[in-house]
Amino acid sequence: MNENQFNKVKNGKGFIAALDQSGGSTPKALANYGVSKDAYKTEEEMFDLVHQMRTRIITSPAFDSKYILGAILFEQTMEREIEGLNTAEYLAEKKGIVPFLKIDKGLAELSNGVQLMKPIPGLDALLDRANQHHIFGTKMRSVIKEANPEGIKAVVNQQFEVAKQIISAGLVPIIEPEVDIHSKDKEKSEALLKSELLSHLNGLSENENVMLKLTIPTVANTYKELVQHPRVVRVVVLSGGYSRDEANKKLKENDGLIASFSRALSGDLNVNQTDEEFNAALKEAVVSIYDASVNKNG
Repeated sequence: MNENQFNKVKNGKGFIAALDQSGGSTPKALANYGVSKDAYKTEEEMFDLVHQMRTRIITSPAFDSKYILGAILFEQTMEREIEGLNTAEYLAEKKGIVPFLKIDKGLAELSNGVQLMKPIPGLDALLDRANQHHIFGTKMRSVIKEANPEGIKAVVNQQFEVAKQIISAGLVPIIEPEVDIHSKDKEKSEALLKSELLSHLNGLSENENVMLKLTIPTVANTYKELVQHPRVVRVVVLSGGYSRDEANKKLKENDGLIASFSRALSGDLNVNQTDEEFNAALKEAVVSIYDASVNKNG
C-alpha cells in the first residue's frame, strides 16, 4: 500500500469523485451529458463515448488535487488510457489524485427489503489487475430500501466478507451499503446499519482498514462513531439522487463526512459545451462540493 496515498485519503482536505458508472448506467450518464442513444450502435461505441467524457473531466484543469482526493473508476476505464498513460496512472502521476476501482457486478433482486451484491466472479484476478495499475482501493455497492434487520445484517455480512478478500490483496475497500433516500423508514434503517457496521468494525484487526460510503443520514451526525472508529480510514457520502445544492447542504450538517458524488458532480456538464464552458461548470461543481466537505457548522 502507498503510505502517501493512505495519508492523503485519511487526512487530506477534499472529496472523492465518483466516475464509475458501469454498463447498466452508462446510457443514462451519456444522455445526461447530451449524447443520445442514436450516437452509438454498439456497446463498444458507447464505452468509447463515455471514456471521452471521463477523459474530458479528468484532464480538465478544474479536476484538481487541491479539491479532489480520489476518483472511483469503472473497470473498463482502468484498462483504458489518457494521454498515453493508463487512467489510474494518469490520475496518480499527472494529477496527484488517488485511484479507486468499482468492483461489484451490480445488484441482486430485492429480498428482505435490501439488494445484495451479485456474485463477483474472478475477483482475485481483478484485484491482481488493480494492483498492476497501482489502484489504491475498491468500491462495492449494496442497497437498503427497508428497515429490515435480517436484510441489513445480510448486506453488512456480505460487504465485510468481500472486504476481507480485498484487504488481503493489499487494497483498501470502500464498503457502500446505500440507504435509499426515498425509503419510508430511512432513519430506522440508518440506526440498524450503524449498529451492524460497528459490530463488524470492532471485529477487525489492527491491520484491517476500510472506508465507508453511506447515504447522508436523516439525523445529522448519526455516523459520528463510524467517523471516529480506528479501523475506518474515511467516511464518504453519496448524493443518492439529491440535487447538488441539497446534497451539499445536508453534508455540511455532518462533521467528519466528505462527499463522493457522481451525478451531483457531473450533472451540469454537456458534450456541446466549449472547453471554457465545460471547465467553468466543472469548477463550480468541484468547489461547491469541496466547500461542503471541509466547511462544517460543528
